[in-house]
Amino acid sequence: MNPSGRHEVGSAEATDADELAAVAAATFPLACPPTSPPDEIAAFIAAHLSRERFVDYLADPSRTVLTARDRGTIVGYAVLVDGVGDDPDVARAVTIRPAVELSKIYVLADNHGSGAAAALMAAAADRAAGTGARCLWLGVNQKNERAQRFYTKGGFRIAGTKTFHLGAHTEHDFVMVRTLRSDALRGLAPGLAVGP
Repeated sequence: MNPSGRHEVGSAEATDADELAAVAAATFPLACPPTSPPDEIAAFIAAHLSRERFVDYLADPSRTVLTARDRGTIVGYAVLVDGVGDDPDVARAVTIRPAVELSKIYVLADNHGSGAAAALMAAAADRAAGTGARCLWLGVNQKNERAQRFYTKGGFRIAGTKTFHLGAHTEHDFVMVRTLRSDALRGLAPGLAVGP
């Protein structure tokens, strides 16, 4: 749970696929630039955020799907993916290994500011560190300043750029990286160091 006790964060189950797809369909458009064509957003959701895709994500051992719940209802989710993938721009930006990608982290609009995103972020960093990863990385649209502020507050820094294809449009993302601490330091504030 987050410090306020309002949200429970944990691993998603196969039975959550329908609810995850509904939350994804409601939240993905919030992260898109206002110039993104609605039909291309809808096509992306159908191809990458459907119930069937979440069934695949939940069965994939290289992925971890986390949920934030408010009184049992999913209000947000995060997807972690082992490694850096095969994008050369990401490989140049993410120099710390092993690494885990924070592929997705979304919270329903009426839960923004509630602590759900912070609780998901803390759980994602904890899970990644628990696998032995030394950093967590993500891509964020260069125009999404709200998300960038959230990630910066969570200990991420801009390490490079990459592109993201949304239909026929090419979007430009920052690659942001957060160094993870050892098991002994998990749960401490980002950047906090202890003595030898």
